[in-house]
Amino acid sequence: MSHSEWPTVSVVMPIRNEATYLEQSVQSILLQTYPREFDICLAVAPSSDATEAIAQRLSAQNNRISVIENPSGRTAGGLNAAIAHTKGEIVVRVDGHATLSPDYILNAVKTLRSTGAANVGGIQRPIGHSVFERAVARAMTSKFGTGGSKFHVGGQAGPTDSVYLGVFDRSRAEKVGWFDERLIRNQDYELNIRLRRDGATIWFDPNLWVDYQPRSSLSQLARQYFQYGWWKAKVVCLHPSSLRLRQSAPVLVTVVLLCSLAISVINPLSLLLPLLYGLITMTVSFSQPRLSLAERLALILILPTMHLTWGLGFTLSMFSRKLKAASRG
Repeated sequence: MSHSEWPTVSVVMPIRNEATYLEQSVQSILLQTYPREFDICLAVAPSSDATEAIAQRLSAQNNRISVIENPSGRTAGGLNAAIAHTKGEIVVRVDGHATLSPDYILNAVKTLRSTGAANVGGIQRPIGHSVFERAVARAMTSKFGTGGSKFHVGGQAGPTDSVYLGVFDRSRAEKVGWFDERLIRNQDYELNIRLRRDGATIWFDPNLWVDYQPRSSLSQLARQYFQYGWWKAKVVCLHPSSLRLRQSAPVLVTVVLLCSLAISVINPLSLLLPLLYGLITMTVSFSQPRLSLAERLALILILPTMHLTWGLGFTLSMFSRKLKAASRG
């Protein structure tokens, strides 16, 4: 294929407080093997670190990089603003703490063309540096930790519900309206729902991978997964049929454990359920291969944190919606 036959590509990055990883992420984009020059748009949200200064310096050093403001601070708003600022036929979403494999864009465009998909993505590969981060990385890539979605645990190439980040055919995504700016999280999954309803295919390609920096503390992880659950509930309200069994599991576990603890006041036998969950968690944690003792011990805390904060976020989000509906009625 000649140089001009490759479609034009634009990379969009919504960034906020990414001073630690931004240069590394942008460098992984500039080193892509894609045979045609592409542009990068950084949508900078108000940050408490040097993110904006680093973004401006990178732009001054390379005329392929542009910087725009994202005053709302929301990921969806930043993505939509960056997409509107660019013209590429293919839109590649990258986060500020992600590092692309060298052939990521090249292989994604090939897959888009060979499959006719509207969006292609691969494996989110968490790379931890501390004991805690390595344990989070293992939790994120285990079926017990995240339910087994392909972009977490891998699998065969083929159609799927959603993918990590995404490489989009611009015309197909423009047709359904890009990202819903009402959503703080889960806006990528919601866009893929609308694409699939429009007859498009979302394609998982295991040959694509993106290195991802996991959260570095239990409080950060809890906040992240609470938000995942909270905003997943919002998406389910918009698209009720989108809820999958694996996504219902943490909600069920959370509700059952909370009820068991409440009932234990009058019936101590109900504590057997939390004890059973704890035993399963410990068994899974200590059965993980190639982990140190410290990492296995960290998993005992990390796995319940992921499950229960996701389930609590989902449950409270649904409950708040019911309260609002009742107050209006």
